[in-house]
Amino acid sequence: MERLKPRTLSGFMELLPAPQMQMERIMEIIRSSYALYGFTPLDTPLIESSEVLLAKGGGETEKQIYRFSKGDSDLSLRFDLTVPLAKYVALHYAELSFPFRRYQIGKVYRGERAQRGRFREFYQADIDVIGDEKLDITNDAEIPAIIYTVFSRLGLKRFQIRINNRKILNGFYAMLGLTEKAGDIMRTVDKLEKIGPDLVRAILTDDLGIADAQADEILQFIAIRGGNAQVLAALEAFRGRNEVFDEGLGELATVAGYLGSFGVPESNFAVDLTIARGLDYYTGTVYETTLLDHPEIGSVCSGGRYDNLAEYYTDRQLPGVGISIGLTRLFYVLGEQGMLNPDVPTAPTDALILPMTQDLAPAIALATALRAQGIRTQLYTEQKKFKSKMNYADKLCVPYVLFLGEDEISEGVVACKNMRTGEQVKLAPAEAVETIRAAIAEKAACPPIRE
Repeated sequence: MERLKPRTLSGFMELLPAPQMQMERIMEIIRSSYALYGFTPLDTPLIESSEVLLAKGGGETEKQIYRFSKGDSDLSLRFDLTVPLAKYVALHYAELSFPFRRYQIGKVYRGERAQRGRFREFYQADIDVIGDEKLDITNDAEIPAIIYTVFSRLGLKRFQIRINNRKILNGFYAMLGLTEKAGDIMRTVDKLEKIGPDLVRAILTDDLGIADAQADEILQFIAIRGGNAQVLAALEAFRGRNEVFDEGLGELATVAGYLGSFGVPESNFAVDLTIARGLDYYTGTVYETTLLDHPEIGSVCSGGRYDNLAEYYTDRQLPGVGISIGLTRLFYVLGEQGMLNPDVPTAPTDALILPMTQDLAPAIALATALRAQGIRTQLYTEQKKFKSKMNYADKLCVPYVLFLGEDEISEGVVACKNMRTGEQVKLAPAEAVETIRAAIAEKAACPPIRE
């Protein structure tokens, strides 16, 4: 029989056990941080009816979606977590309490060209707050606080949450008489960091047909810089010329003003008029988060406010605000930059028991007792040489190996070896539990990312 060569498809991440444990640790921190703010977990299906997923999509989305038929059913793999959320809220509206706050960490699929740092299957970690008819602006201010909590707990310090409001941009372009081209302008300006101001200006004038003087005004406007108070003060000079602009400025000032109360240092957020987000469904506050020492990575967390989440599924007005972390891409680039902390525990077990007697009952009883105390415990009973057993423990980076022989059984103790220091002592089972537990607690405090 001809053997097939095993392979993983391009654009799909498949991790070895140690990095998988690092990824799980990051997910655990994100999950607990989201829960800390009162968000409930949600898990929507990977597969949906194509008409449901594509109701809000079309265009580029339809080109990238994984779509297939099963019998008479036209099905697709979800390409993000927002559209399934919209369906979920519309479907379960009568059973939900609003504002509905949910988080979801799950895989999504996009059939785009696989390239360095971009995947066809990847995890997203999302939060959204959905209102019924209205949603208070305070929610927009809380979202950056959650981003700050997540990234701080992951071990990052030098990151910046950049905020803006699309109403300010729409209002400004209306002042210039460019309302019909506002969406195209924002998508172009959103590329400023990637392509630079000269190319942005060329696209504005050559491709979008905007007059030179107007293009200059746009570039001057988005170039307003300084501290948050300075930028907001500069925007006040435009107040009174457009109602939408004034509304957006009021919202942006409220969000920036509340961030300090939410515990976000000013060094970690900035009002930035270049932030627009390319997607048209954002209607108010928008966010992008970047690592200050690694601008080449781009945004590691983005999102914003949208007026009507489920307009394709219900007549009810369901405004929302949320963000998404592209978790797989973030993990990939952190590893590439050497920022994943090697001190994070990656062993699948806290203690490995090596029985030294023919009768395994005492070792089984010890493993059962340790597990009852919350110690992850593996019982190794393979008939291998002692050196092979220790090599196994070393390769898995197991922190403690417990030996149980005739002498230990008769004395009511266990030989406990610290694999990091090499120290081996005899301890009562209860003492072994406390020793291992203390080491676990110390390691658990280790952040998964180091700058």
